[in-house]
Amino acid sequence: MTVGLAAGLSLVFLVGATGCSSSDDDKTVVGSAGFTESEVLAQMYKQLLDKGGVKASVKTVKNRELYEPELEKGKIAVVPEYAATMAEFLNRKKNGPDAAPVASPDVTATVAALNTLAAPAGLKSGEPSQAVDQNAFAVTKDFAAKYNLKTLSDLGRAGVEVKIAAGEECKTRPFCAPGLEKTYGIKVSGVDPLGVGTTAAKQAVKNGSDQLVLTTSTDATLDQFGLVVLADDKKLQNADNVLPVVNSGKADKILPLVNKLAPVLTTEDLTALNKQVDEDRKKAADVAKAYLKSKNLI
Repeated sequence: MTVGLAAGLSLVFLVGATGCSSSDDDKTVVGSAGFTESEVLAQMYKQLLDKGGVKASVKTVKNRELYEPELEKGKIAVVPEYAATMAEFLNRKKNGPDAAPVASPDVTATVAALNTLAAPAGLKSGEPSQAVDQNAFAVTKDFAAKYNLKTLSDLGRAGVEVKIAAGEECKTRPFCAPGLEKTYGIKVSGVDPLGVGTTAAKQAVKNGSDQLVLTTSTDATLDQFGLVVLADDKKLQNADNVLPVVNSGKADKILPLVNKLAPVLTTEDLTALNKQVDEDRKKAADVAKAYLKSKNLI
């Protein structure tokens, strides 16, 4: 999840466990950050491990600051992560809050930077998937049709002013308002501090109070609000491809199994999986199982 804004959201300080009890002490523990997407990914990792003969359980630790040390210690063996976000987390942890960025829109370079920082901590990343969860900007379908918009470049060329429904920090973050102005020439009239991808933010764009909403690329609810994402055609956002991060001591048995997800999982797939949980109220484990079966992975 992108290092710009969406991934920077504070998650509730809570530690819990799913399917993990004292009888599971001999199992390989898959970490989950507790939000829908992380839960689905963690369940897919668990089921791939189980299929490969590695008994696994899922533990929910709803804060990267909490689960990353557990990963280093080996108490958690693997977590689904986001390349740019994890690279910058480790970068700031090692080099301080004002460290020069190491992530970029180039996924190969970003994963290389991630692994350079991960190795001294006893961590290693797996193969990045095609699925990306990063900042995304959406407008109403009517607004897009009126100005013939498909990309953020189109919006810049249209010359129309937009107010952005987003977090307060959008005013200063390089991946939000300043980046839209500098990279795309988009005229930003202001930021409506309604949060990242919240119902209130999307509703404000739907009713015309705002024209552009900051959400994420795997937001499964945009259709409900008549919204459509404008493509980040100049790659303002960093490469937040989904990938596993493992404890190095457990990498040999885990990565060959969970890496099987990388060649098949797309952003569209992940969006659809999120929707099944959030809208259709299906269980994450069931959604994960059906998807893996559809791809002949279990």
